[in-house]
Parts: sequence; C-alpha cells; structure tokens
Amino acid sequence: MSESFLIGAMLSIVGGFWDAYTYIARGKVFANAQTGNIVLLGLNLAKGNWHKAVLYAVPILAFVTGILIVELVRLKLQNISTFHWRQIIIAAELVIITAVAFIPYGNMDIVANVLVSFVCSLQVQSFRKIKGEVCATTMCTGNLRSATDLLFSAIRDKDKHKLSRSMVYFGLDLIFLIGAVIGVVAVDNFGGFSLISTSAVLAIVLILMNIRPKKEVNE
Repeated sequence: MSESFLIGAMLSIVGGFWDAYTYIARGKVFANAQTGNIVLLGLNLAKGNWHKAVLYAVPILAFVTGILIVELVRLKLQNISTFHWRQIIIAAELVIITAVAFIPYGNMDIVANVLVSFVCSLQVQSFRKIKGEVCATTMCTGNLRSATDLLFSAIRDKDKHKLSRSMVYFGLDLIFLIGAVIGVVAVDNFGGFSLISTSAVLAIVLILMNIRPKKEVNE
C-alpha cells in the first residue's frame, strides 16, 4: 500500500502545499527544493548577508538530519511485524506539521521552515517508490526527467507499458502542482492554520497504510 499511486498522490498534494506555504508565508524559503535554498544560501553568502544566509542554511541541515533519522528508524524497526516503519514516519509528520500550524508568523519563521524541511526529508526518504517506480513526492525535477525519458522511449519503441510508467511520473508532478495551488489559495484565505488540512491528509494516509496484503512485509 505504501507504494500505491493513491498514497503517492496524497503525499504529492501535501508536498506541493508545504512548498507553497513556506514560500509565501514563511519568508520565501523552499521546504522541499533544497537546490533553491542552496542557491539562495550562496547568493547571500556572496553578498555578506549573514543573517539571511542562516535562514537558508538551517533548513538544509534539517533536511539532512531527517534523512539520517529515517535510516535509523528503518534499521531499528524494519523487522517488526505488527506495523510498518513507514507508519511511524507518517505519524511523526502529522504531529510536526500540526505543531507548525500554531507557530506565529515573523521571528519564528525559521523554526517553522526547519520543521517543514525536516518533515519533507522524512517523506522523500521513506516513500521512494510508487507503483514500482523510483519517484519523489516532495519535489518534481527527478520525476519530470524520468517521465520525459520514458515518454520518448515509449514513442520510439511503441511501448504502451513505458507510456503507462511515464504517466505515473507526470501524474505525480501534476498533483504536486495542484497541491501548490491549493496551498496558495488556502494560506491566502485561511492563514497558517490551513496547514492543518495537510495533517488531515496524512491521517488518511496513516489509516490507508493499515490496508495491506497479507504477503506484504517490511522492506
């Protein structure tokens, strides 16, 4: 279930929402796209804007920390049969994102950005395959490359299976875009508390992950 398109779509929606949220509401910082943060970090370092540089450096470090924590959780819990280790990750995401919704705007933006970047890293490291394809639910560049590559191969080889695989990637990026649009509209109209709506989506994901074929095992 954790590799189903349904789960991937729901995670992509919240991924797009989070990126829009941190950019428009938390000081124009990207929660998911660390490439953008690295570029902006370099720009501010070059100009000597040390305070602004920190605003971009800390989310990058939070992202790295999240990756390490996921690997630690997987190492410790992957052999437990009563639940899947990814369920722990989703539960942690839900709690953290809900907490971020209550962090005031302004001086606390860096805390919010760190937490959202941390959550994004948990998600991107934990959910790396959708329908057997290596995908990302918190960013689009890799998906777009894979989708276009498969599309070209599908047309060249007249291979419907490759076309179907390509649509998985294109679909995830389109859903990510929809999530970003929803995020902008929600934040503009309902403020930071609209972030709780993504907590509700994560709660649904957590419930759906309990629906597993008997043959499925922790990976």
